[in-house]
Amino acid sequence: MDAFYASVEQRDFPEYVGKPIVVGGKPEGRGGVVATASYEARKFGIRSAMPSKKAQQLCPDVIFVYPRFAAYKEASKKIREIFHRYTDLIEPLSLDEAFLDVTENKKNISSAIEIAKQIKLAIKEELNLTASAGVSSGKFVAKIASDMNKPDGLTFIAPEKIEEFMEKLPVEKFFGVGKVTADKMKGMGIHKGTDLKKMSEEEMIHYNGKAGRFYYKIVRGIDNRAVQPHRETKSMGAEDTFAEDLTTVESMNEELDKIAEVVVTRLQKYNLKGRTVTLKIKYHNFQQITRNHSFNKAIGDLETIINTVKDLLVKTDIQNKKIRLLGISLSNFGETNKKVVKGNNGQLELFYD
Repeated sequence: MDAFYASVEQRDFPEYVGKPIVVGGKPEGRGGVVATASYEARKFGIRSAMPSKKAQQLCPDVIFVYPRFAAYKEASKKIREIFHRYTDLIEPLSLDEAFLDVTENKKNISSAIEIAKQIKLAIKEELNLTASAGVSSGKFVAKIASDMNKPDGLTFIAPEKIEEFMEKLPVEKFFGVGKVTADKMKGMGIHKGTDLKKMSEEEMIHYNGKAGRFYYKIVRGIDNRAVQPHRETKSMGAEDTFAEDLTTVESMNEELDKIAEVVVTRLQKYNLKGRTVTLKIKYHNFQQITRNHSFNKAIGDLETIINTVKDLLVKTDIQNKKIRLLGISLSNFGETNKKVVKGNNGQLELFYD
């Protein structure tokens, strides 16, 4: 979807149409963070994850809108319903992004490009929102292509063009390559896919760990990953950003109690237990850390989770620290959380997110 949260706000509130708006916290006081910026705001250099104060400096007339997640989830649900008219092989990445496998589709349309056009038109006519689509024979290239001609774009990368496309792709566009890794690669003289292609698989693994094997294949156009409608749950948790920074251990523990209750409720809903408890902390200066503890057996009870995260909190040396966000998650679920249900083609293992 194109600037999804901001587009929903402009659709629902006509007074925002054509104006620079930011969905996120206002800059007053401690200030907030930009969740999404409209395209009008992006012209001023405003981007997601930018401090709201910085956004206001770039565009003094920018309008700040508090997020309405219920509205975004409802729009996402309706978008998903449109997808299901064509295929049930849908792998959501977030509320506003998903992979679709249309090799075989419900309307027996032979062209993936035509399906993309129809889906985009349905979203525009029925929901008054715009989407951009990437069409290719692999997930990685399709995802990159979807970002190439935003907003309201459609980009097709033919199978025979994939390797050439990857050779020209800047390294910072590769999935999993953040600023630090990109700078590291550029320091080694690696700026585009064609530079990566000169390295052996062993060299890539040496410099990039397990991701090196992925880069080695993807730069050669090899991507056989299937679209996964039911993906294994890697973690489950909850977090909260506070209106005022937490400065005392007592206030931090009170918030951890509340967050832990939410986590346990979610675990119980899906009958999940895990062996690793993780505490997430974001300080007032946006520095973020995580600390975790693993058990020999799976746990999921409130008392154990609360005691664990409070112990992890104390070990982070929180004296004279100001905390703006706390989060708790459970992971490392293992085999005991699998649920098996009957699918259309026999038994299908489902994993709940």
